[in-house]
Amino acid sequence: MKALLKLARNTKGILVKELAAKADIDQALVSKFESGQRLPTRIQAIKLAQVLDIPEQELLTAWMKEQIKKVIGNDRHLVPGIWPLLEGEPHFRVQEPTITYGPFAHKIETLDALRNRLSVLRTNEHYRIAEALELEYTYESNRIEGNTLTLQETDLVVNQGLTVSGRSMREHLEAINHQEAIAFIKELAEKRNPIRERDILALHNLVLRSIDSENAGRYRRVQVMITGSKHVPPAPYLVAVQMEAFFAWYKNAEHELHPVILAAEAHERLVTIHPFIDGNGRTSRLLMNLILLRNGFVIANIKGDLQSRKAYYKALETAQAEESKSEFINLVLDQEIEALERYLKIIGA
Repeated sequence: MKALLKLARNTKGILVKELAAKADIDQALVSKFESGQRLPTRIQAIKLAQVLDIPEQELLTAWMKEQIKKVIGNDRHLVPGIWPLLEGEPHFRVQEPTITYGPFAHKIETLDALRNRLSVLRTNEHYRIAEALELEYTYESNRIEGNTLTLQETDLVVNQGLTVSGRSMREHLEAINHQEAIAFIKELAEKRNPIRERDILALHNLVLRSIDSENAGRYRRVQVMITGSKHVPPAPYLVAVQMEAFFAWYKNAEHELHPVILAAEAHERLVTIHPFIDGNGRTSRLLMNLILLRNGFVIANIKGDLQSRKAYYKALETAQAEESKSEFINLVLDQEIEALERYLKIIGA
């Protein structure tokens, strides 16, 4: 409960004394609530929920859990079945069991064989090939989000610095920013350092740079809805906590999952948290490709045409609403196999 209160207050950007004044509670008491030294009364909890825009039922649930813990103490042998309930978070997604490769075994075998062939033929690579494929990736990723620049126009904007008549300034900036974000993930992939929170924030900052400077590289501070989706992203005061859980998951999963499945899972988990006001899709796809590049694979370019976009959104919706990830993981596996086969064909394998 103390973490929930502090996160909500920080999200709203108010000081302890301001919260105390608005809730009509002594400032010293509010400080003790946040440090865990004291529990508010039920009336105080309701007042805090109202001021901090926390759903009343959610804060009261957390408050009740703390009351029960206070009564039974730390003895886990006393009412043992209640501890999982007391330690769970009401709106957090539970971590799914580690995926077994049964349904994906054949595709994983194909991917590893293709990567091995690629590693032998890397000397045939040329920067012009990568440049052309990365331009396609920028075009398709932006196209998914509604950008109307054609592939040729994207080239004119990115590589020749020209302005295309009839296209918005935002569309121009999206193309330029995405190309710079690709350069950034390539740099991170070469360094092979652990992926950290600041890397994701820096990536998002590049995606929205000069488009929405106020929100670029910052977690959202408002509730959002996803048009056409049943999934409702978490409340803003839970974003930082869920991102912390995301990185904890990633640290363990990095050593357990095949890199392509890891990339797909990281993409799905990040876009489901929806930590930013805008640019979540592009940032999640860039993260996915950062993981692929770090592990010797090539960029998986999910297409932006109507049929491909519908399949992509449907697979994401299934993962989010039904918590069934197989369809989405299969989609990413297929895209990476296609990308590897095409790349090998281009370099003459």
